[in-house]
Amino acid sequence: QVQPVESGGGLVQAGGSLRLSCTTSGRTDAMGWFRQAPGKEREFVASITYHGISTHYADSVRGRFTISRDNAKRTVYLQMNSLIPEDTAVYYCAGIGDWPTKADGSWGQGTQVTVSS
Repeated sequence: QVQPVESGGGLVQAGGSLRLSCTTSGRTDAMGWFRQAPGKEREFVASITYHGISTHYADSVRGRFTISRDNAKRTVYLQMNSLIPEDTAVYYCAGIGDWPTKADGSWGQGTQVTVSS
């Protein structure tokens, strides 16, 4: 397991966009994004295989979010468009232990995303 480091969060108005980045110190296989809103359990958002051939999205973000990666930079991205207040959460990056939605426990510190109405 490698320790991911997330960045790119912030405050944005509804309808706006943000791009999150997740950088790791070593090679990773499938990677995913998860989020945890206040008072709720952490939930799956999106995942991508090593070569980026396969991706998977939660129904709540499909069509608005896009996951991608640059293996040369050891970085996974989450482009978030058409943001809504319900997207407000701490976003975490982790390896995927059981494709496509189960994390392997290698959590980063998270990055806060706040969407104002």
